[in-house]
Amino acid sequence: MVLPNFDTLLKKYAHLIATVGVNVQKEDTVVVYASVEQAPLARLVTKEAYQLGAAEVIVQWNDDEIQREFLSHAADDRINEVPAYKVDEANTFAEKRVTRISIVSQNPDALLGVDTKRVAAFQSARGKALQAIMEATQSNKLRWTVVAASSPAWAQKVFPELTSTEEQVDKLWDEIFKTTRIYADDPIKAWEKHDATMREQAERLNKEQFYALHYTAPGTDIVIGLPENHVWEGAGSFAADGKEFMANMPTEEVFTAPDRNRVDGVITSTKPLSYAGTTLNEMKFTFKDGKVVEFSAKDGADVLASLLDIDEGAKHLGEVALVPDPSPISQSGITFFNTLFDENASNHLALGAAYPFSVEGGTEMSKTELADAGLNSSQTHVDFMVGSAQMDIDGIRKDGTKVPIFRNGDWA
Repeated sequence: MVLPNFDTLLKKYAHLIATVGVNVQKEDTVVVYASVEQAPLARLVTKEAYQLGAAEVIVQWNDDEIQREFLSHAADDRINEVPAYKVDEANTFAEKRVTRISIVSQNPDALLGVDTKRVAAFQSARGKALQAIMEATQSNKLRWTVVAASSPAWAQKVFPELTSTEEQVDKLWDEIFKTTRIYADDPIKAWEKHDATMREQAERLNKEQFYALHYTAPGTDIVIGLPENHVWEGAGSFAADGKEFMANMPTEEVFTAPDRNRVDGVITSTKPLSYAGTTLNEMKFTFKDGKVVEFSAKDGADVLASLLDIDEGAKHLGEVALVPDPSPISQSGITFFNTLFDENASNHLALGAAYPFSVEGGTEMSKTELADAGLNSSQTHVDFMVGSAQMDIDGIRKDGTKVPIFRNGDWA
């Protein structure tokens, strides 16, 4: 590494993940999901979690190349079915309300060229099998966070102009440390300040309780309805145990759930989407009565079709998030080809499941009650970026009055 003080910075990062990210408590069972390439960070996070009193830390490893080989060559029955022990494990994690840390560092093009039908079949099977832990996570019944780590393949995709792998990897680490405030004298205090600022913005929107949002930009003219008693959240979230955590680090968004049945118009993506090991570009969606009725993509159209075909809920929206174009990640001018970063550089929407906490009392509602409230249900949740410096957004009140929210990509 040529990045100065890298070992010290990585330790600060691990400490931030364990404290601000998931707020590890005594007797927690902590599950860390990480690539084998990220063993140094996973070890540091494990150490931090135990120092904070965790009862157990379980690390689950993954590897892009092994996953590619599996999806390319494994027997069909292994692609289409998840072993019972994996289902039991997911159910156990959900019942114990484990604390989850996902360290993402995947190659955005890891599955390029792999049969999209096999990838879609595997994701569908996995979504059904892991439903219990996903629902517990989406309902904030447990504490969880998604963070990033630099890897050679990902860094090469982001910084192809740099001449060596070392430079590329270091540059990506530098951006990760910048956006997670590791360079601050006290990263924890810096996050507390950021959390308070985002929460104030969310509260302003909560007081308005807009009936709908109207987005306009080149290639976009769409009205997105909002449920009654919807809740905007910004930065930190609170789990069922009352403890705060940061679901994403970095984060620059305030978000809520749309009404799955009241989305009408056309919207065009503004950044590439890395999904299922493929990069999708220039996506365009037409919605009618909440459902995608037409779609296209310059690159990855077959993968997009597979995504929309996962289940009925994949054709509806589950999240609407506001991010000003002047946000630090946007102003960096870097396309990260990773949703964790790119969604924090742009207004974005998500196809698939809504978070139950996005309506008052939602975490205690049944699936039927959530559906009646307008929240979407699905095995998937995939964010895609739609914002730009040319986007205007109006809030629409029940009486039809329009209130400017965004003008030219920034808060009005």
